[in-house]
Amino acid sequence: MKRRLKLLSVLLIGSMMLFSACSGNNSNGKNEDGSSSSATPSESSQSAKPAGKPTELTVAFPIFGVQPKDLQLVEDAVNKIAVEKINVKIKMLPISFSNWQQQTNLMFSSGEKLDLLPTLYTYNLAVAQGQLIPLDDLLNKYGQGIVEALDPAYLDAAKVNGTIYGVPTLHEMAAAYGVSMRQDIVDKYKIDTGKIQKLEDLEDVLKTVKAGEPDMAPLVPTLGASILDNYVTYDRLDNTLGVLPDYDNNLKVVDLYETDEYAKQLQVLRKWYQEGLILKDASTNQTSQDDLVKSGRAFAYLTPVNPGSFPYDDGDNAAQSAQSVPMKIATFSLPPVSTTTQITNTMWGVAVNSKAPEKAMEFLNLMYSDKEIVNLLIWGIEGKHYVVKSGNVIDFPEGVNAQNSGYQLNMGWLFGNQFISYVWNGTDPDLWEKMKQYNSTAVKSKALGFTFDPTPVKTEVAAVGNVLSQYRLPLETGSIDPDKTLPKLKDNLKTAGIDKVVAEKQKQLDAWLNAKK
Repeated sequence: MKRRLKLLSVLLIGSMMLFSACSGNNSNGKNEDGSSSSATPSESSQSAKPAGKPTELTVAFPIFGVQPKDLQLVEDAVNKIAVEKINVKIKMLPISFSNWQQQTNLMFSSGEKLDLLPTLYTYNLAVAQGQLIPLDDLLNKYGQGIVEALDPAYLDAAKVNGTIYGVPTLHEMAAAYGVSMRQDIVDKYKIDTGKIQKLEDLEDVLKTVKAGEPDMAPLVPTLGASILDNYVTYDRLDNTLGVLPDYDNNLKVVDLYETDEYAKQLQVLRKWYQEGLILKDASTNQTSQDDLVKSGRAFAYLTPVNPGSFPYDDGDNAAQSAQSVPMKIATFSLPPVSTTTQITNTMWGVAVNSKAPEKAMEFLNLMYSDKEIVNLLIWGIEGKHYVVKSGNVIDFPEGVNAQNSGYQLNMGWLFGNQFISYVWNGTDPDLWEKMKQYNSTAVKSKALGFTFDPTPVKTEVAAVGNVLSQYRLPLETGSIDPDKTLPKLKDNLKTAGIDKVVAEKQKQLDAWLNAKK
C-alpha cells in the first residue's frame, strides 16, 4: 500500500514544483488499547441522542481503481453509526486519482458541495489557494479524538503561518531506507546482509551477483525515481531546492547539488554503472522494480523501510514478498527521521465550500477515534467483506477474495487513524504497536514544522525544475559521467536562479525559527 503512495509522492512532488510556480458512551478517556473512546465533546455535552434532520456531508477521496460495487452498503453502515452519534450522514465521493486534482479544483471554483477531503502531497498548495479553512478552534471544540491520537509535534508540523488547516493521517511518520534483495540469490551466495550499513557497502554484494548471474541487473531504480531518491540523508525542506544536511546543519540551508556528499554519491553510482552493476537503461526504464525482479532481470532495489510497507529491521532483516518473489530486506544504519513532508503528505481538511464545518469536524473526529467507523472505511462490512480470525487479525470470508470482494480499496493509510483498525491476515498482529514505536523513536528534523512557500520565487522554482528534469535522473542512476555533467548541472541551476530559491528558503526558515522563540 505505502509503496504505491511512495510512487505517488514522486509523481506529485515533481508536478507540484511546476504547478505551484504557475498557480497563484460519554467519556473523553482512552480505551484499553490506548485509542480514544468513540464519544466526542459534542456527545458529552448532550443528555439525549441527537435530534432533528441529520446534517449531510460530502466526503471526497481519491481511488486508484474502479469504484467498489458495495460502496453504498459501506456508506449506509457508516451513516447508521454517524447519525446515532453526531446526527450526520455522509455521501462518500470517490474520484479517480487521475482526475483528482482537476475535479476537486473544479468543485472549489464552482462552489459545489464539498465538506471533507484529503490532500496528497498538496497540502501547502491547497492552503495557499484558500481551499481549506482554519481548524484550530474546531479542533479544540470538536476534535478531542484527533488531538489525543496525534503526537503534538504532528499537529505543530501541520501549521502554516501558525494556523492548522489539516490533520495528518496516522501511518509511518518517519522515513528510513534500506535495500530489498532476492532471497534466493542472497542464500545462494551466502550474502551477509548485516554488513550492509550504508550505500557504499552494497558494492561487494552487487559484484558477487554480477559475477554469478550475468543476465541479471544487480541494482535497479524504483519506477519513476532515481536511485538516490531512496537514500536520503537530508531534510528536503519540501522540494530539495535548498536542503538541510543531516536534518540539522544548524538550520543553514545549502544547495544539495553543490555538496561534496552529492558529488561522491554520483561517483559511486557512475562506477557501478560502468561495471554493469546498475540496469543499463536505468534512466529511461518504464518497468516496475517488482516486475523486473519477478522476470529475473533484477536482484535488488533501494526502498523506504518501515514496519508497514516493509518490515522494519528488528535485528533479523525480515523477508518480504515482492509479487510472490521472496525478498530480503537490509536496513541501512541511518535512523528513521521525521520531517514536515513525511508528516503532511496525507492530510484531511475541511473544505472552504462546507456549510457545516462543525459537523464536518465532528465526523473527522470519528475517523480518528471510532473503531467501527475506521474499520468500515478501511475494510468494509464484517461478515461480508472480512471476518475476524483472531484478536485484531482479519481475512476474507469463505468464497470471497480480492477479485470478487465488493469493497477492496487497499487504502488504509488514507482514512484517519488506521492504528485502531484491524490488520490483514499475514501481517504482523503487532504492526500498529510497532509502527507507534517506530514513530515515537524517530529522530525529528531540526526543521520539523517548517513549510516553504515558493510563491516569492515561483519563476525560479519552475526554471530550476526544468533543469533538474533534464539532468537529475541520468546522473542519479550513473548513466552519465558526473565529471562532465555535474558542472553543467550546477551552472544551469545557477542561471535558472537556484541561489535565489535557496536564499528565500533560508529567509523563511529564519523567520519560522524566530517565530518559535
